[in-house]
Amino acid sequence: MVNGTIRYWAAAKEAAGKSEEPVSGSTLAEVLDSVRAAYSGDDRLLRVLDRSSFVVDEYPVGTRPHAEVPLDEGYVIEVLPPFAGG
Repeated sequence: MVNGTIRYWAAAKEAAGKSEEPVSGSTLAEVLDSVRAAYSGDDRLLRVLDRSSFVVDEYPVGTRPHAEVPLDEGYVIEVLPPFAGG
């Protein structure tokens, strides 16, 4: 298990009630599972996560399976909800 930070942007930030928080996990899937468990009582963030794109250490995840995105100590995950405009 490695430690890092998850940063929430736009609707994700509003739903989480914060801009970032420390997280632990060896893959993107593990981190997202732990975030979903932590927010299970309020599904606003869960709905946003289902629609979001993710960037790990400045590299877009794209369509890669989240279980196949490894994380290194000190990683940063950006949660980017869809947005209108340019």
